[in-house]
Amino acid sequence: MRVMLKATLDTEKSNELIRSGKMPEMIKEILDHLKPEAAYFAPLGGRRTCLLFFDMKDSSELPPVGEPFLTEFNAEVEVCPIMIGDDLQKGLSQLR
Repeated sequence: MRVMLKATLDTEKSNELIRSGKMPEMIKEILDHLKPEAAYFAPLGGRRTCLLFFDMKDSSELPPVGEPFLTEFNAEVEVCPIMIGDDLQKGLSQLR
């Protein structure tokens, strides 16, 4: 299932990681592990935010997906299923 992970990073913790030079490698490790089809980074609501879109085959993948953000960045993490246009059309066709 395609999912979107939104991680809103703690400002103080991420400032510390940027100053120490650890932030780029930590983000790279996460991206290498998840292999997202898309990854976006933006200051949403005034806080550093990651939006990652990737495939999750089983809900048991949730802990290893979210924990690095929780433990390393003190982030608020949200994960939700998402659809592309073809998925939406397929789902809507089942309503008839």
